[in-house]
Amino acid sequence: MRVNKLTIAALAVVAGLSLTACQNDDLAADQGDSSSSSSSSAGGSAQGSAKDSAKGSTGKETGGGQGTSAGTGSGEDGETGKCRTDELEVTAVDHSAEGDPEGMVAVEFTNGGGRDCAMSGYAGVDLKTSAGSLSAERTGEEAPSIVLKDGDSVAFAVSYPVNDSGGSGVRVTGLVVTPPNETKSVTLDWPGAASLPVTDGSGTPVKVGPIGSAGQGG
Repeated sequence: MRVNKLTIAALAVVAGLSLTACQNDDLAADQGDSSSSSSSSAGGSAQGSAKDSAKGSTGKETGGGQGTSAGTGSGEDGETGKCRTDELEVTAVDHSAEGDPEGMVAVEFTNGGGRDCAMSGYAGVDLKTSAGSLSAERTGEEAPSIVLKDGDSVAFAVSYPVNDSGGSGVRVTGLVVTPPNETKSVTLDWPGAASLPVTDGSGTPVKVGPIGSAGQGG
């Protein structure tokens, strides 16, 4: 009878151990499934966030390395910026007509700045002479406003009296040009007559017309 009791007790212990093992296995499996589910959910969320961050404000995916389009030279308000001295090629040629009591030099601006630019009014003109600097006076003609396209040119006239006095007159050594509404000047060789007649000092004999007042050089 004692032997039977021991056998039954042993069987009960073994059954208890088996049940505990099964419960532990089930618990581990549940934890594994939960961990896998959480990992999958986290990975999907991370992938979704990365994909969303690659989309622009329109909701479309944006490619890497795409820049914005270049500007056209206009200001923030859409107006064309003024022509700068450093953007202009400045040349001067003699346009005097034989027998005319006045000589004429055509000064030409060529836009080489890579953009369209605006220009209006009169350029500043000074002659370097043996008697010092001589500033040209404006003719008073209407001064237009233009948009000078990249590569295009515009010219204006500088007129001066021809020295037919027979004397040496005032020798001209150079021409200083300042584009309209600019402060930086360009110094050129003087292409006109070598000298001006001596005046009585009542005013400058040199006149400058507005832009567009002369045919383009040549």
